[in-house]
Amino acid sequence: MNLSFDVVALGELLIDFTEAGLSEQGNPLFEANPGGAPCNVLAMLNKLGRRCAFVGKVGRDMFGDQLRRIVQEASICTDALMTEPAVHTTLAFVHKTASGDRDFSFYRNPGADMMITEEDLPLSMLQNTRIFHFGTLSMTHPGNRAATKAAVRVAKESGAIISFDPNLRPPLWESLDEAKEQILWGLSVCDVVKIADNEIEFLTGCTDFDEAVAKLTSAGPHPTMINVTAGPDGSISYYHGHRVFVPAFLLGGTIETTGAGDTFCACVLHHVLKYGLDNFTPERLEEMLRFANAAAYLVTTKKGAIRSMPDVEDVERVLLA
Repeated sequence: MNLSFDVVALGELLIDFTEAGLSEQGNPLFEANPGGAPCNVLAMLNKLGRRCAFVGKVGRDMFGDQLRRIVQEASICTDALMTEPAVHTTLAFVHKTASGDRDFSFYRNPGADMMITEEDLPLSMLQNTRIFHFGTLSMTHPGNRAATKAAVRVAKESGAIISFDPNLRPPLWESLDEAKEQILWGLSVCDVVKIADNEIEFLTGCTDFDEAVAKLTSAGPHPTMINVTAGPDGSISYYHGHRVFVPAFLLGGTIETTGAGDTFCACVLHHVLKYGLDNFTPERLEEMLRFANAAAYLVTTKKGAIRSMPDVEDVERVLLA
């Protein structure tokens, strides 16, 4: 497996059941969309011409087979996508609330994605990637937490840029204190982070983003680039003393927001690969955020994530709108 990748991601690959109306009998219908934040990121990166690989586990069941097929269709390397024979593929039911937010119900006690261990790690792959990306769903339990931290260590020692997405899902943690502890660990070892408005408030207690970032960066080791997403309010990048804000694209047609943050994250990593982490200017940060916001908007106009990633031409049309 001596291949070179632009981005390798580790974590969950699951089925997002999204609401699809009512049956003739009035029962709720759900569409089985492939998802999982790390693989969503890779799907968009592939659209941007990046060579990607996924590390994780699915169950030996119909959903695992569906996910493997779809990831392969997305041209993501599946050499390190393992099948767990004893545990089913993780399922998530996504409910859109009256406010437009999402409420998740997970069937993951356990789920196949939780079963990855240090012994499963593809060391050669981790040693031959420009960026390694991870989130916290692969850190909710001792076994997969140890595997995730080992993967970060191997990639970092091999010179990879470390990318992190807190992706807070409270129902999956034993306690929110444990969640906070692991998120803070992720922030201490990564170079680039995509963090949502609710997550940075959870960590710092601050609703003002500038105050929150100042609090995080004064507490110890922190990322070189911090990107805060605030949904319809836009996004902000903090980088070497620069602060660049770009408003969201509000062009109508939004169905649901699943995958929007992952799409944004992928576009950020694409620009990090394009320019190098040490070579950003305020102008390049603005270019990055505009592109990421536009791509994230387009994903909200479709259901699901992996199969809903926009082409570059679609993003460019939004940028010209």
